[in-house]
Amino acid sequence: MSDKSTALIIDDEIQIRRLLRVVLEAEDYRVLEAETGQQGLSDVALRRPDVVLLDLGLPDMEGLAVLKRLREWSHVPVLILSVRDGPEDKVAALDAGADDYVTKPFDSAELLARLRAIQRRLPFGTEDPHFQSGHLAIDFNTHTVTVKGREVKLTATEYALLKILAQHAGKVVTHKQILREVWGPNAESQSQYLRVYMTHLRKKIEIPDAPEKLLKTESGIGYRLILPSQK
Repeated sequence: MSDKSTALIIDDEIQIRRLLRVVLEAEDYRVLEAETGQQGLSDVALRRPDVVLLDLGLPDMEGLAVLKRLREWSHVPVLILSVRDGPEDKVAALDAGADDYVTKPFDSAELLARLRAIQRRLPFGTEDPHFQSGHLAIDFNTHTVTVKGREVKLTATEYALLKILAQHAGKVVTHKQILREVWGPNAESQSQYLRVYMTHLRKKIEIPDAPEKLLKTESGIGYRLILPSQK
């Protein structure tokens, strides 16, 4: 997988998007742009950026509404970038799930530092960026997955699927929850996606002759990533 982080800018002001693109690309980000809230939501679901920069004043819907809808199914780090500087705006955004808030005009160095900070925060309440179960190891900071010490290449979807299972390691994650968090809220009935990708993921991370498997199917319910203590 590429080491580049992907940043999605959701802002209807073309000058701001151009400025942010220059700043972010200079720091080796891959940059995506959306002019409306609806386009931004679609881009998060389909293109899965590593971080989102969200304006509050969008032409089709309030940025706060975008944030609330996003938090129904995604943990992607979100930095609000807005001309609104009132404490009530900041509190409302943070309460709705924003990770940080920067007012326009902004200092580029501060903006980049805040982006780095929110990307270091893992969404599942642990400061340890590493996960290991048996022969499988995951580095969440670098998106690196290794099996018996050898790196395996996962697609973005395979990695997102493995990450949610690792976040809830030892517990059953339902089909609906996985579909919602990996593919978005409109995919909850598309279980065929999940079966196909679980097959691909198993081929990449399981060891064929191993006596115990890492990924356990809970028939009719979901999947579970087994912890060593459960073997």
